[in-house]
Amino acid sequence: MKLYIAADHAGYSLKEALKLRLGELGMVPTDLGSATLVEGDDYTTVAHALAAEVTKDSEARGILICDTGTGMSMAANRHPGIRAVSTADDWTVTRAREHEDANVLCLGARFVSVAEAYELVRDFLATPFTGEERHIRRIKELDIQ
Repeated sequence: MKLYIAADHAGYSLKEALKLRLGELGMVPTDLGSATLVEGDDYTTVAHALAAEVTKDSEARGILICDTGTGMSMAANRHPGIRAVSTADDWTVTRAREHEDANVLCLGARFVSVAEAYELVRDFLATPFTGEERHIRRIKELDIQ
């Protein structure tokens, strides 16, 4: 599975810490920015870059980090085929993977510690989509043509 990670200035520190912890899972994410802490950078830039990469591979997943996770989720979800979830709790992460086949996890650096973020990411990567017909139908209904 390809894994991408990106953050704006508010999520930069958490992103860097998560990259270190992801090695424990045998995952080496491709970092799409920011490469350095750039105060005042726009979350939309990295969210669009990550969403564009994730849509190229149906098995790819992404992690976006900003202050709340909300802006990243809104930007990523503008891309057809992206199912980004913004959450700070494990139940939602698990359910979003099982039912919506979420492919991007958006985290709010203001709301989760490194340890909590690591657990959310771990569960996001480990939880399979159920593949049930009702969930497949609903996912297809997400994209308005």
